[in-house]
Amino acid sequence: MRKAPVFLLLALAGSVSAALVEREVEYSDGSTALRGFLVYDESQEGLRPGVLVVHEIWGLDDYARRRARALAENGYIALAVDMYGDGRTAAHPGEASLFASEIMKNRAVGVSRFRAGRAFLEQQTQTDPARIAAIGYGLGGALVLHMARIGEDLKLAASLHGNLGTETPARPREVRSRVRVYHGAADVLVPESAVAGFEREMQRAEVDYRVLVYPGVLHGFTVPDADAKAAEFNLPMGYNEPADRASWADLLENLREVFNAP
Repeated sequence: MRKAPVFLLLALAGSVSAALVEREVEYSDGSTALRGFLVYDESQEGLRPGVLVVHEIWGLDDYARRRARALAENGYIALAVDMYGDGRTAAHPGEASLFASEIMKNRAVGVSRFRAGRAFLEQQTQTDPARIAAIGYGLGGALVLHMARIGEDLKLAASLHGNLGTETPARPREVRSRVRVYHGAADVLVPESAVAGFEREMQRAEVDYRVLVYPGVLHGFTVPDADAKAAEFNLPMGYNEPADRASWADLLENLREVFNAP
């Protein structure tokens, strides 16, 4: 019998009685229509912290939705945001790279779409707007780190197998977020030199940061479908269950700390 993905097991173990409300939602950034995925536990009373989930290079797919569900199982209201517009997703790396280039070459577009998602999340009646965090995977991780670098007020900015380089390095005492990075040591897309450069940048900027490195682990290590994509497109990526389990547990612990949650 095939095992359930580990992040679902971890989420369900903590909230067996959760009654999730899931909604495909529409919001906008100027004239650009955005289609996100909102999820929360309706059995939970009162306001709860909000977490933005920023997708991989493939767009807002089922993986980003599953992560949002897992966060809701743990007591948060989560919005998987749409960074590409109109809910576009890519089935091929070439198409994904084209979509990604639209926001990576024009950082102002990425910032504006991130903030549109944040504004929508904060407007929900279940959300405590004073307690917002963001996590991102791959491309999403790089975008979340960019938001932290430019001073976005987030309780936690977390990147999982995201690019660490930047043309706009953090400036001393301007980063307002706790920063956590989860990285595979065998990730050829993010070499050791990039990790070392990121750490120097964070230290110079006096950031509350930590980089967790998992030996022998490839890019995309939290994504159960990474092996299939690697085989189909000859990509240097792969799922790693122990690293997925460890990074998810550490991420949840950091969310509990920054949100002062039980």
